[in-house]
Amino acid sequence: MKIALVAIAGLIILFFGLNFLKGLKVFADNDIYYVSFKNVEGVEKNTPVYADGVKVGSVNGIAYDYEHKKPTVLTIAVTKAMRIPLGSQAEVASDLMGNTEVKILLSNNMRERVLPMDTIHGSEEDGTMAKLKAMVPAVEAMVPKLDSILVALNVVLSDPALRNSLHNVERITSDLTTTTNHVNTLMSQLNHRVPSMLDKADVLLSNAETVSGQMAQLDLQQTMDRVNNTLAGVQHTVDKLNSTDGTVGKLLNDPTLYDNLNATMLHADSLVIDLKAHPKRYVHFSIW
Repeated sequence: MKIALVAIAGLIILFFGLNFLKGLKVFADNDIYYVSFKNVEGVEKNTPVYADGVKVGSVNGIAYDYEHKKPTVLTIAVTKAMRIPLGSQAEVASDLMGNTEVKILLSNNMRERVLPMDTIHGSEEDGTMAKLKAMVPAVEAMVPKLDSILVALNVVLSDPALRNSLHNVERITSDLTTTTNHVNTLMSQLNHRVPSMLDKADVLLSNAETVSGQMAQLDLQQTMDRVNNTLAGVQHTVDKLNSTDGTVGKLLNDPTLYDNLNATMLHADSLVIDLKAHPKRYVHFSIW
C-alpha cells in the first residue's frame, strides 16, 4: 500500500510538473476555439496565442488533413475572460529568432462575439519570416552588386590621393578655425565700436535733418528766378562780346586792331635796333 501510494503521488506530481513546464494551467478555466489555416509552419502544441500583444491562451492540438482536402485546424484554449468579437481573424507569425506564435486579430464588432467551439478563420497574409523568405531572392541578386561596390570602394579608399585630400581637408579645417578666430576678434572689436558709430550716425542724421529743415524754409522759387536772371545777364554779356557792335566786341573780334598792334610792335622793334646801332642820331652830348 505504501509503495502504491508513493507511485500514485509520483504520477500526480509528474503530471502537474510536466504541465507546469509546458506552460499549461491544469485548473485553468478556458474556452476552446478552432482556427483554420492553410499553412501552420512552425506551430506546435503549446504554441502561445496572443491578442493585442497579450498572451491569452495556447494551442492544444493540431488537426492535419492528410488528404489535403481541408485546411489544417488548430485547437486553441483561450481564457474565459477573453471576448473575441465576431469577424476576428488569426495569423501565424514568426520572428527572426524562429519563435512562432498565433495572433488573434480582433475586429471592431462590439455587439457580437465568437462563441466557444466556433471556428476562427486564419488570415492568408504571410508572417514576418515568410516575408523575409520572399526577400531572399532579391537579396541574393543584390549580393554581386554589393560585392562589386565594395571592391570599387576599396580601390577608392586605397588611393593615395584620398589620403592627401583628407590631409588637405585637415589643413583647411585648421585654417578655417584660425580664420574664424580672426573673424570673432574683428566682430568683438566691431561690437565695441558700433555704439560710438551709432552715436555719430545719430549726430549726422540730426544735422541732416536740421539742414533739410533750413532748406525747406528757403524760397527755392525766388532763388531759381535770381539764378535765371543772372544767367540771362551773363548770356547777354557773352552775346555782346561775340558781336562787333561794342568796344569790347570790336577789341575781341576786329582783326585790324591786331594788325595795327603788330605793325606798331615791328616799328618799335626796328627803332630800338637802330637806336642801339646809331645812338648819336638820337642823343647829343655837349660839354658846353
